[in-house]
Amino acid sequence: MTATASVAIAGALSATVISRVPAPAEKPQRIVSMNLCTDQLVLALADGHQIAGLTRNAVDPGMSDAAAAAQGLKLLSNSAEQILAIDPDLVVGMPASGSAALTALPSDRYSWLDLETANRLDQIYRTIDQTAAAVGHPARGTVLIARMEHELGDMPKPGRGRVAAYYQRRGYLTGTETLVDEIMARVGLVNLAGKLGKPPLSQLSLEEMVAARPDFLIVERATTIIDDQGSEMLHHPALSDIPRIVVPEAWTVCGGPAYTKAARSIAAQIARHDGDAR
Repeated sequence: MTATASVAIAGALSATVISRVPAPAEKPQRIVSMNLCTDQLVLALADGHQIAGLTRNAVDPGMSDAAAAAQGLKLLSNSAEQILAIDPDLVVGMPASGSAALTALPSDRYSWLDLETANRLDQIYRTIDQTAAAVGHPARGTVLIARMEHELGDMPKPGRGRVAAYYQRRGYLTGTETLVDEIMARVGLVNLAGKLGKPPLSQLSLEEMVAARPDFLIVERATTIIDDQGSEMLHHPALSDIPRIVVPEAWTVCGGPAYTKAARSIAAQIARHDGDAR
């Protein structure tokens, strides 16, 4: 199962923000992130010298849109020993308090920020605000949200009610109540999974996809190369005449600043397709 699929499952669950972050007299100087999604928020909002540890996925450009910013920073293997050695003054996660590594350490020792899984734009803005405040740079959160609002403010909805399927390796289909579903709606697309009554994550056979005939397939990579059996069905000739929209997984695996990149790219690709079809 891909990382996007895993996040889709997590995003289907309701989440509550729980924090034990005191109002510090000084900005935290040893911040540890326990989650790929919080890696990206911390990288966007904290100073580099404040960041004491990120997850190993933080430097993977296929998973994280902030991979370049994470280069050179300490990567953690989610072990209690590593956290103990760092002695962080702030732990951020989705959630941090549920981490096995953190629960293995003495209780009440660390300040933490638990963030909800962000599958809607309002949730993304909320996690940005909360992270910015926790790392001691609330104004940066305000600026980032304003920039995202500006980037989305004049974006058209070229989908015009047409149907799209976010189709992944091994036939995984991303459904409603997910970040991808929210982005589809923002550009005027209808999610095939919703039309079929599918849950947030399901598998759709090649035969079912051919029968459904969506107007667009949204995929993670623009390639005709078959890497393995998992990706083979994405390149089946029966799907070759369905227009494809390519959205890197790193833009959608987490609800964060990359939301605007994904939305604007999808809108631009639809507009380009429509222009070429004339």
